[in-house]
Amino acid sequence: MSVLNKKTVRDFDVAGKRVLLRVDYNVPQDEAGIITDDKRIRASLPTLKYLLEKGARVILCSHLGRPNGEWKMGLTLAPVAKRLQELLPGTKVVFAGDVIGAKAKAAVAAMKNGEAVLLENLRFHKEEEENDPAFSRTLASLAEIYINDAFGTAHRAHASTEGVTHYLPAGAGFLIEKELSFLGRAVENPERPFVAILGGSKVSDKLGVIANLLKLADTLIIGGGMAYTFLKAQGYYIGKSLVDNEKIGFCKEIMEQAKKTGKQLLLPVDNICADEFSPTANIKIVDAGKIPEGWMGLDIGPKTVALFTEAIKGAKTVVWNGPMGVFEMEPFAGGTKAVAKALAECGGMTIIGGGDSASAVKNMGFADKMTHISTGGGASLEFLEGIELPGIAALNAK
Repeated sequence: MSVLNKKTVRDFDVAGKRVLLRVDYNVPQDEAGIITDDKRIRASLPTLKYLLEKGARVILCSHLGRPNGEWKMGLTLAPVAKRLQELLPGTKVVFAGDVIGAKAKAAVAAMKNGEAVLLENLRFHKEEEENDPAFSRTLASLAEIYINDAFGTAHRAHASTEGVTHYLPAGAGFLIEKELSFLGRAVENPERPFVAILGGSKVSDKLGVIANLLKLADTLIIGGGMAYTFLKAQGYYIGKSLVDNEKIGFCKEIMEQAKKTGKQLLLPVDNICADEFSPTANIKIVDAGKIPEGWMGLDIGPKTVALFTEAIKGAKTVVWNGPMGVFEMEPFAGGTKAVAKALAECGGMTIIGGGDSASAVKNMGFADKMTHISTGGGASLEFLEGIELPGIAALNAK
């Protein structure tokens, strides 16, 4: 799914026009309503500034959390409007206070060129997630052009991502364009060798991604909790480690497929295991299949780190989604850190597929060494699985 055949914000004459800009302001806040990480707000600035500089009247819309169609004070976008005003000191940013009601309509009517209005949390209306046509039409009626720059919700067919495109000319913002150019290159035309790394806890969460990336990549590395299902499928004893018993047959098929197609499938050859799920547990390093009874594998071991690092070193394209262990606990963060370091030192194009691996890379200080860190965990996973994203498919073709 290439963005190259979709219209982008550059393809519209936006001067003096009301532009509905879907952004992803689903940002973490503390109990006092202070935003603790504004990277998603900052990620929207290139498209937003472009529109403002061109003299558009920008109507921003986003969701925040899961209010389930109810107005919840703790999930208002008011603190986001305040932060946005701080990031755009020369621009008037108005918080509308509702989405499609009288306040929103009045705020939009009062706008001048080069000004912005932020609507209230879209998900205060259940019709947003239901992709209700009447709600979509009313939301669209506020504007003359629609631009989607919320990659994190592009895999959802909601009113603000898919519904409004039936009523307005629609294109992609710079963030979506950037996401699809990097992810698209990896999926459609990767420079080889192409190494894909998958971690995380459950095989069942990533069935389609594992199958699709095995077809696309030269080497597929499996770590994290889901590696133990593969190890069990090989006949190894895994103790009390996390296992997806229903997916053992799938793992056998994938290993068989790799053998048949000559792809390299790398699994852990040793593990760091513990006698309980705790940062203060007793710890041992054991070879794969030798986890003691009652113990569980919680990270990859040093031999596996060396094996995975060697595979990454010569890669021209690397895509990584999912940690190698329980990286939130210091004793089991080493494997994830080692993979992040290997990517940082790799000379190829390195793409982090959002979610936990994005957090890990940032927390461990390697973010600026990566070619691209995706802003959408679920969306990037579905893209890597080869699924068409409704929020992208709905945009106008060039």
